Amino acid sequence: MKQFIQENKSLIRAVIKKMTGSYNEDIEQDVYIKTWRNMDKYQESGKLRQWICTLTANLCRDYFKSRQYRLEAGQLNDEQTLEEIPSAQRNQEEILDARQRQKIILKAVDSLPRKLRQVVIWYEFEDQSYDRIAARTGLPVGTVKSRLFNARKILAEKLKFLQGE
Repeated sequence: MKQFIQENKSLIRAVIKKMTGSYNEDIEQDVYIKTWRNMDKYQESGKLRQWICTLTANLCRDYFKSRQYRLEAGQLNDEQTLEEIPSAQRNQEEILDARQRQKIILKAVDSLPRKLRQVVIWYEFEDQSYDRIAARTGLPVGTVKSRLFNARKILAEKLKFLQGE
């Protein structure tokens, strides 16, 4: 994922800036997450860069439809704005906290050894069964379970500071 981000960061940022008029880190992070979750659905029939541009543009359009954008742009009337600002700020803080947690977790998963990282991604993020992972890797199901156990143990140690939040 690190390599993907390095290769496509400038493209994604350019599309975001063109669509929104400014850089928006939240949209950029959403692009990476959505790309990671849907990479297995990408079909080689088109160019990867075009797929990324389309995904980024769609997320920018979603942002313009969002309540937060309308609030910031002053498109809600004064009565609504006064009532909704505290909850909108609270929601924004919660979203930022969740995104920060997500970044930390993704970084921890990225730091796992390759054989453990791949099993975690397939099982936890792509919802694949032990049998499906075993078939993809050619490993026995017991080995898949063992790798997943070891990966979770490492992640629990690296991320134990998040449990107190």
